[in-house]
Amino acid sequence: MESDRLEAVIQAVVRELQAAAPGLLPPPPGPLPAPPARPTLPPPSGPAAAGMDLAIDLDDPTTPAARVRPGVRKPLDAEGLAALMEVTTSRIGVGRAGPCLRTRALQLFLADLAVTKDALARDVNPRLLEDLGLFSVRSRIEGGREQYLLRPDLGRRLSDDARKVVAERCVKGPDVQICVGDGLSAQAIEVNLGKILPVLQAGCKTAGLTLGTPFFIQHCRVGVMNDIGELLQPGVLILLIGERPGLGRADSMSAYMAYRPQPGHTDAERDVICNIFDGGGANPLEAGAYALRLAQKMLKAQASGVKLKLMEA
Repeated sequence: MESDRLEAVIQAVVRELQAAAPGLLPPPPGPLPAPPARPTLPPPSGPAAAGMDLAIDLDDPTTPAARVRPGVRKPLDAEGLAALMEVTTSRIGVGRAGPCLRTRALQLFLADLAVTKDALARDVNPRLLEDLGLFSVRSRIEGGREQYLLRPDLGRRLSDDARKVVAERCVKGPDVQICVGDGLSAQAIEVNLGKILPVLQAGCKTAGLTLGTPFFIQHCRVGVMNDIGELLQPGVLILLIGERPGLGRADSMSAYMAYRPQPGHTDAERDVICNIFDGGGANPLEAGAYALRLAQKMLKAQASGVKLKLMEA
């Protein structure tokens, strides 16, 4: 209720009470004092803030400075605690209020959890796939992201339509076949794919390796490599896929690789380059170069996974 309307209601009630019992109450109060101004941060800026009209009265707990601000009251070694928080993403030094998290630590936890949920729930931007020249097919998932999370077995197989499209549009028997899957994080693909894919494509050309037709698989699991291997018979298959997001970390991608994958193959026949992301993980450009060297090693040894490692031992 607006303050002027509230004031009118209060004064009307006081007058009625005074009329019923004269002298019992003091005269009606004057105008209500204006409420104190609420502190606000500057309005959000950038593309994400377009059309937003927000007033935020709490500091943003997700900024780099806020993440490393100790929450422990009067720590024994304040400098040592600050130094530890600078070199790790672990949630240390957050302090507590009795048995509970302090408000700022709880806010940061909830904000990071929201990042994780968003990564699981949404799809890769189709504009990115179009810009990189990738056509799209689907796994056997038909019930959206919820079914994808509940039925990983369906994400390991191409749909019947996808098998037909892949067989028609892709080169058969290349030295290297590159595929992209959304996996458990669309954001990981959007952040890293534009950096690593050109490195792999240019590297194959420089190394004299034939390259298959790259494409994207929606609602994809790693096991789909077996279906692709059966259809296209590549020497080495590289699947770029979004990793399971951590708390506040949704941009980590993996490159699963296998020599001539076939139905029935397991993780024992595969190698993986994981934690591909800028700023703490494997740099996408360096990861692409390393994946190319590993592909050449697989082709030469005609093996991957555990078998390749035993040959190198």
